[in-house]
Amino acid sequence: MRIRSAGRFAVTAGAVALLTAGCLSSGSSSGGGGNTSNSIELMYGFTGNQDKDFQKVVKAWADKNDVTIKFSPTPDFNNLINTKVAGNQLPDIAFFPQPGIMASIAKQGKLADLSSVLDTADLKANFVPGALEAGQVDGKQYAVLASANIKSIVYYPKKAAQAAGVAAPQTLDELMALSQKIKATGATPWCFGIENGPATGWPATDWVENLMLIDYGSDVYNQWVQHKIAFNDPKVLAVTDQIDKLLLADGQTNGGRKAIASNNFGTAGNVMFNTPPGCYMYRQGNFLAQPGFFPKNVLADLDNQLGVFPMPGKTADSHPVLGGGDMAGLFSADNDAAKKTMKYLSSAEFGNSMAPLGWYLSARKDVDASKYPSKTAQQFADITSKGTEFVFDGSDQMPGAVGSGSFWKEMVAWISGQETAKQALDNIEASWPK
Repeated sequence: MRIRSAGRFAVTAGAVALLTAGCLSSGSSSGGGGNTSNSIELMYGFTGNQDKDFQKVVKAWADKNDVTIKFSPTPDFNNLINTKVAGNQLPDIAFFPQPGIMASIAKQGKLADLSSVLDTADLKANFVPGALEAGQVDGKQYAVLASANIKSIVYYPKKAAQAAGVAAPQTLDELMALSQKIKATGATPWCFGIENGPATGWPATDWVENLMLIDYGSDVYNQWVQHKIAFNDPKVLAVTDQIDKLLLADGQTNGGRKAIASNNFGTAGNVMFNTPPGCYMYRQGNFLAQPGFFPKNVLADLDNQLGVFPMPGKTADSHPVLGGGDMAGLFSADNDAAKKTMKYLSSAEFGNSMAPLGWYLSARKDVDASKYPSKTAQQFADITSKGTEFVFDGSDQMPGAVGSGSFWKEMVAWISGQETAKQALDNIEASWPK
């Protein structure tokens, strides 16, 4: 439920004070493994308003179902969950924002196989294709995507685009052609910014990942993410060539190539709403439509000001979705209250209760789309539910030295012109842990 990479570094002093004042579990004996009571601990990595909304929804359900939940939010989830596992001070349920951390803990035998806990037929029938696989290790289901986010979104200024005759493309080739059509009029097709303080570079990794998925499908994408295909494979170099033509060539991006690395990702698209527009398209995650990114006047009239379409596939029938989110995993396999809660967190009932909050997005196709509070949010849900294949953010699955290390760093070096694309990919390949 967190905002992807951006949220990793946005921790307020108030949140830290709250957590250190005792909001986090100290790993009491009521935690995972030996707990048989109806009082359980639920640990997760999202804070602030998202945490408040989540607690309100889940507590209302728990009160009706004789379950008492200790909510344990932390902005340092990955480090803390590993510490708890090492000390055998486990929560009963945890929401994992990264598949790699979940898989590592599952391989240690700490997480429950959910096949005997959840209705697997229901999950397979109602989750978007590929979403369940993110929570699997060696074919067993250890976690379920309880809250999704998607990155395969292209934003555009609705009124200006309509006036200019810009229509949503149905294929990747049509997107390429649309970019050239806009450029031919003297306008700028794209906005692009990758600055995010210590996380600078991650928006560029999302572009590479999205095009790897579109061009080659989920099987090849997953092989690349798992390093079964080299990072500098010719397929990846071909993707950087696409990015070069689409975004980095002269006249393609607002401010030009040299401005991308210093242009903050959160506000890079705001010039779309200038008169005339500074660009007509900006690819970013669905979280960008939340407060804090686009101008307030746009957010106040979101459905009329902002248009969205999905990054198109190779064909009109292909709708691949790059995403992420928080996956619920169960530590207390013998605890009836914890198992009951896991069933709820993976259900359409939970999704329907969360959908009105605005920032939430379900990976279930059977959540009522009309419950999302805006047409824009309903479009996000529609893009997700119609996805022909869903894959989890690649850098979140790679070893930290690569995913949030060399991949970010080398994308910045390439985009800013310090290195060629091949040099950047070779350097990332060389950094992969042996």
